[in-house]
Amino acid sequence: MGRGIAIIPTAPEVARNADTHYGYRHDSNFYYLSGFSEPEAVLVLIAGDEHKTILFCREKNLEREIWDGHRVGPDAAAEQFGFDAAYSIAQLDEKLTELMGNQPALFYPLGDDAAWDQRILKLRSAVQEKVRSGIRAPDEIRDVRALLNEMRLFKDAHELDIMHRAAAISTRAHQRAMQFTRPEIFEYQVEAELLHEFCSHGARHPAYTSIVAGGANACVLHYVGNNAQLKDGELLLIDAGCELDGYASDITRTFPVNGKFSAAQKDVYEIVLAAQAAAIAAAQPKQTWNAPHDAALRVLAQGFIDLKLCSGSVDEVLESESYKKFYMHRTGHWLGMDVHDVGDYKIDNDWRALQPGMVLTVEPGCYIRPADDVPRALWNIGIRIEDDVVITAEGNEVLTDAAPKSVADIEELMRIKI
Repeated sequence: MGRGIAIIPTAPEVARNADTHYGYRHDSNFYYLSGFSEPEAVLVLIAGDEHKTILFCREKNLEREIWDGHRVGPDAAAEQFGFDAAYSIAQLDEKLTELMGNQPALFYPLGDDAAWDQRILKLRSAVQEKVRSGIRAPDEIRDVRALLNEMRLFKDAHELDIMHRAAAISTRAHQRAMQFTRPEIFEYQVEAELLHEFCSHGARHPAYTSIVAGGANACVLHYVGNNAQLKDGELLLIDAGCELDGYASDITRTFPVNGKFSAAQKDVYEIVLAAQAAAIAAAQPKQTWNAPHDAALRVLAQGFIDLKLCSGSVDEVLESESYKKFYMHRTGHWLGMDVHDVGDYKIDNDWRALQPGMVLTVEPGCYIRPADDVPRALWNIGIRIEDDVVITAEGNEVLTDAAPKSVADIEELMRIKI
């Protein structure tokens, strides 16, 4: 980051109602750099003639620990996590006015939290007041996320190991959901099976709110109501993944509630599956970020023409964007500590090249709502197929490939009920 001081707070606790909080989740950048998961903590990094890592965290408090659980405390934090120093969070302002002195630049997630912005600016002003003592405040304030986003985009072997394990847990959850699903149950009952499988293997939380969408609900991209009853003859779209040790997985599978695709459902499904295969094949090192999306679009456009959803040639459908009536999102996103992970998609206004260590999702879909110009047999068919793909030196690896997605494999698995 060059010479200077970086200040990275973790996320605050958030009240759910009167005297309870939502389950705590650390700030991803803070955790990426520290591995420390308690609330009320700040990481300070100093780069210069000497490099220093300093943590501010909650003090040990035996009374609060009776109510709320164990606290590491500053002394143990320095030893267990390898910080050069650790202090009580109550000392933060006092220490920061010392640490900021004569630092040429301040790196901080500017604009992320208004209260923190004001606090940091006030502390910088306090340092400026020491100018007559020969102490200067940082001349420059830079957004530390510009550096961290690029670092986090490339996963090392340890991160990829966690993501492999998260993918394996989520794969088992989708398999369980397929075997549990049958007509007349409710979407939330299927969601419960997903959560059961996550927790059973040490992933206490989903990486995002699970989408369990039967029938017409599958045509709502971010449907999370999960309260409808599943009907015989409908499809069920599940977009769900666990978070494990701070890293997300993200899988979507679509399958028939009764275990058997109808002819119309199979026709649409095979088009989306072929689009995904083309996109995964295009996810190669040195290919651009947009190559998988372009590959999927060409397959989908031809499929929509074959289904009489769009008219004209493939190029005409792509140029007119008439396909967007049935496919309105992009084919993937970066994946990592956040389900929509950080990292630029373009550099100097050009799509960036894919490189080993990048992890992305590949998720084409088709969503057909009732309309006068749509064949009735296709109404309310919503399909998305999504996998997690890591770019390797040789090509790519699909982390979630074990989750069944061919028609034959899905139907075979669903014959075995739990």
